[in-house]
Amino acid sequence: MLPQSLSRKLLLTVALVAIGIGALTSQLVAHYYGERIMHDALSETENIARNLALDAAEKILINDRVALQKLIDDQMISTPFVTYIVVTRDDLVLTHTFPKGVPRGLVGANHLQGGDSGQLRWLVNEEGERFFDVAWPIFDGKAGFIRVGVSEAPYRQKIMGLRIRMSLLTLLILSVALLLCHFLIRRLTRPLQMLADAVDRIDEGNLDVNVPVVGDIEVAKLSQAFNQMLVRINEHTGKLTDYAARLQQKNAELDRSHQQTRASFEISREIGVLPNLSDVCRYLINKLQDVVTCRSMQIFTFGSGGDRLFRFSGNALVQMDGERSRAAHAYLNQIKKMSFIHDDLDIPVPLEKGLPEKTQSLVVFPIPYEDDLQGAMVIACPGTCKCVTKELDVIQMILEQVAGALRRAIFQEEEILTLKKHADHPTGFAGLIGRDPKMQVLYKLIDDVAPSDATVLIQGESGTGKELVARAIHERSLRHNRPFVVINCSAYPATLLESELFGHEKGAFTGAVRQKPGRFEQANGGTVFLDEIGEISPTAQIKLLRILQSKKFERLGGEKTQSIDVRVLAATNRVLVDEVQQGAFREDLFYRLNVIPIGLPPLRKRRNDIPLLAKHFLIRFATEQGKSIVGFDSEVMRRLFSYAWPGNVRELENCTEHAVVLCKGTQITLSDIPPNIVDQERARSERTVPADVLSNTIAQTEKEKLIDVLTQCGWNKKQASQKLGISRSSLYNKLKKYRIAPPTLH
Repeated sequence: MLPQSLSRKLLLTVALVAIGIGALTSQLVAHYYGERIMHDALSETENIARNLALDAAEKILINDRVALQKLIDDQMISTPFVTYIVVTRDDLVLTHTFPKGVPRGLVGANHLQGGDSGQLRWLVNEEGERFFDVAWPIFDGKAGFIRVGVSEAPYRQKIMGLRIRMSLLTLLILSVALLLCHFLIRRLTRPLQMLADAVDRIDEGNLDVNVPVVGDIEVAKLSQAFNQMLVRINEHTGKLTDYAARLQQKNAELDRSHQQTRASFEISREIGVLPNLSDVCRYLINKLQDVVTCRSMQIFTFGSGGDRLFRFSGNALVQMDGERSRAAHAYLNQIKKMSFIHDDLDIPVPLEKGLPEKTQSLVVFPIPYEDDLQGAMVIACPGTCKCVTKELDVIQMILEQVAGALRRAIFQEEEILTLKKHADHPTGFAGLIGRDPKMQVLYKLIDDVAPSDATVLIQGESGTGKELVARAIHERSLRHNRPFVVINCSAYPATLLESELFGHEKGAFTGAVRQKPGRFEQANGGTVFLDEIGEISPTAQIKLLRILQSKKFERLGGEKTQSIDVRVLAATNRVLVDEVQQGAFREDLFYRLNVIPIGLPPLRKRRNDIPLLAKHFLIRFATEQGKSIVGFDSEVMRRLFSYAWPGNVRELENCTEHAVVLCKGTQITLSDIPPNIVDQERARSERTVPADVLSNTIAQTEKEKLIDVLTQCGWNKKQASQKLGISRSSLYNKLKKYRIAPPTLH
């Protein structure tokens, strides 16, 4: 990128010109002296060859090769820059200075025919090194020829050193020159730089600038003209600033009035169609932020009776119940009109954390509807709040206009929460599956009794999941890391049950070849689950009663009393009260077992759980069979709903496994389920009562149920809808349908 300032451009131009001229000059000088060095080397080599030829002529003619060799060796010592010397005669080498012999091809590379002058050739060896070779005749060639070779490498290194020294010297001279040029250019352009700085300050909005009138005549005139221009611009700018300020103030007032009027009409028209309370509050805040300058707003709304509070701030709706809601409702109910809070900002209204740091006051706008407080809006204002009374009055007016729509949104939000509460009941609990209210009560009871060591009696029809309940209690107890031992009392004959429960000593009976600990000993520290407790013999009942009372027993055939620490859970499909009355079950044992009774509902009394259970079993068995089955045909599901399920969940499990095994497609069809379910449905269809009679009976039952629940709740429709598990709007529709009205008191 090229420099932008004039001084830098001048310095760059001078530097480029100086560097170019200096570099060219130094290279030309170095080239000239290099040529001189090479010429001198050639001349000196020719002189050496000529002198050697004169000295060697006599020795060759008398054939004194020893003296000839000594001559050229002395020459090599006296002139170390000479690389080699060779003496030849009639193409034969008489003597040479090569330690390993004359290189091949050297003799013929510079062949001289005769005469009284030498011959110069440039030779290159196999390593690429260059030599200049001088051949000189000895005694006009009659006595032979002498060859003197000198390498170019030392001379070229000398030339390169010369070039480097010239370049460094040139660089040093140019550096000094550039520093001097830089100083002179800065001194010459300083007035122009001062003028440029003044222009920069004007760009920043500073017109109070005075440029000193210094420098050459041209620069001084330019500075004086610039100062006069600034004076005129400053005068006009002051006038324009005053006009702009007054115009901006008028525009702000008009814009604020327009926004207030427009927001009032838009909010009143559009807020009624918003779907929920969060959208209503968000819309209100977004619109009211266009009316006033303070942006920190929060909306608080109350449910029926003030027991539930909804706070909207920062695009989030937060629900609060209980004491915080009632305290905020009591505080805001005392405020009847727009109020300012300046001193103590710690009010009993749960404001969102993180108010603006400079908040010094709060403005509270109550939102009444039909003499009932629906909520309030709170605006946090800083110390320099610019909100005017007219703007705040507009907010109060808008809030009063939308109070009805806000009330409808609150009512709808409460309805949604009620529906979510019913929809969000868990479908499973510790292996148990069910969303029916009876199962929800069962889950809560399991959680309550699990931490204790109290004895639990689980009663229910076969196949209702009594063992699953027992395992759930054990897994949630403090003994969950200890053994869980299941004893099926109906699986052993009376003669072996005692041995299985309490163990036996060696020789206690025929076949007792060793000592065996009983199930109670195996479960020491854990839990014992006695399934089908109603099947045990009277003798075993007595020992079991003792274990429950004292945690002690003796093995069969033994005399030593054993102590154990176990929790006992029992289950039966019988009605033990009837068994006690008939004398088949000990009354004292029954009361020991029945400390905490748990009754499991049959599947026919929780039919809404049938799809959940069927889907659970379908996924399990389809995975085991390696089949891709996605669900049940609608007709199959209708049959499953209408079937009585005498075998309860176990029968449904077997039915599902049967259907998965036979299924050939991706859905369970009627042909896949057991025939007894289809046949029973067909038999029932033959005995079906007329539809109009059945409809009247159902309607009458529903009406009686509604009246009964409303009477229990004192005709409080909110409590009645929660107890029935339906929304309040559904309750109103049913009251209208059956023409149910509260009784009139006279």
